[in-house]
Amino acid sequence: MTTTVKARVLVPGKASAHVCALGEPLSFWGGYDPVSGTILDVHHPQSGTCLAGKIAILPSARGSAGTPACIAEAIRRGVAPAGFVLGAADVNIATGARVAHELYRTDCPVVCADADDYDRLARAAALKIAADGTIIIREM
Repeated sequence: MTTTVKARVLVPGKASAHVCALGEPLSFWGGYDPVSGTILDVHHPQSGTCLAGKIAILPSARGSAGTPACIAEAIRRGVAPAGFVLGAADVNIATGARVAHELYRTDCPVVCADADDYDRLARAAALKIAADGTIIIREM
């Protein structure tokens, strides 16, 4: 079964991939490896999980302004998430994706979903994000 929702676009782009829903916010600066695409933070519930090529769904980022550099570097190396769905708008994640787009001409959409849609998206098996923020959900 497929359904669609509309999310607020923070960084436009297109992505289609399996979902990796994170149960807690993540600090990308020091908590995420931009060389392998893996969560390094040993205190994070999904420590060791690789986000490369997946649509990362997370409530928000945690931490510093180093996040944009980490995300842009992971995008440059080809190990970043294919896109981000956030529960709350985050300037640092959006800046990293935007900088990578300008420097490397890559698509890594960043969208923000409302609370009702966020829960549905986090339970999906795969998503397709359109540039206008329309998300097609493939349920589990």
